[in-house]
Amino acid sequence: MGGCEFKFRGSSDDSQMTLNNFELISVVGQGGFGKVYKARLIKTRNLVVALKVMSKVRVIQKKSVSSVMNELQILSTLRHEFIINIISAFQDRCSLYLAMDFLAGGDLRFHLCKFRKFSEAITKHIAICIIIGLDYIHSNGIIHRDIKPENLVFDSQGYLRITDFGIARIWKPQNSHETSGTPGYMAPEVMCRQNHGVAVDYFALGIIIHECILGKRPYTGKSRQEIRDQIIAKQAAITEVPQGWSVEAISFANALMQRKPQSRLGCNGPEEVKNHPWFKNIKWTDYEKKHIGSPFIPDEKLENYLKSNQLESLEDQSILHSEQVQQQFFGYEHLHQLNGIPLYVPPIVSPRTPNLRMQLKKEQ
Repeated sequence: MGGCEFKFRGSSDDSQMTLNNFELISVVGQGGFGKVYKARLIKTRNLVVALKVMSKVRVIQKKSVSSVMNELQILSTLRHEFIINIISAFQDRCSLYLAMDFLAGGDLRFHLCKFRKFSEAITKHIAICIIIGLDYIHSNGIIHRDIKPENLVFDSQGYLRITDFGIARIWKPQNSHETSGTPGYMAPEVMCRQNHGVAVDYFALGIIIHECILGKRPYTGKSRQEIRDQIIAKQAAITEVPQGWSVEAISFANALMQRKPQSRLGCNGPEEVKNHPWFKNIKWTDYEKKHIGSPFIPDEKLENYLKSNQLESLEDQSILHSEQVQQQFFGYEHLHQLNGIPLYVPPIVSPRTPNLRMQLKKEQ
């Protein structure tokens, strides 16, 4: 995997984090840049983490250097019980490593594929977890922009957390050029290259609820253009209340899926989302403290793992010999530490910054 290791600047001693600090247990996911491993941090209370290993060659080939650097920068500023939290980040000459909370319950996509639909009680629980996570993210001036089932992962108690901040951005009024996202969950204003704000994340939430209710997304197609044409052609809506569902649930989903952001529930902030009649009996503070039992507990024997636990690196890595190329990853490091020893710090809710909320009504 390469022999060039990079020391953490600012450490109180000469210690450094490397792959040797971890015992790889199994592969729990695979993405465009590499694999995610369940791993054990050997010298720190045997802490089990999710270790994301990214090939620098693949990152460069996909022109995603800014994305992986951006994800680290954002995650380094956030800590909360309803998002994935970073434990450490480091690199060697060939790879980037990001150690995060290990969540044992599998992602929402895995469970949607297994069950296809969910009950109203489970769907409401899913929505509440996402809303709490989005409230925290937005309150810190950040738009996630890629809320989808693959980026929502259950912990062992059945609570969802938001993951993957690769295309998240600090909100700014002029951002029409930032059109990244996943077709099918991407808000119309992003798809059509318009300025956008926190309402894009609530649109994605609406699509997810539609999927939980009916077992499918409202906008589908083989290409980004096909999905864009559908969004332009019709307003998504659930027109009938399925058996076992309330009118309030359908009303909530439809309010989130409004194509015009200024008409969309959530455009004016999280309180109007939380105050929707569907949540009239919800004690949000208790939910934030996870005092409410989840109606959905992932199977303890869940084995959503790939078979191999070996690190693989098959690309031509000759470009990585250039120090100019390596400089693109300068600063890819992060470490919670105490006296120079890596130490996991439990999630702490950071103080909220009011600047984004003040702009919510002005963003469109």
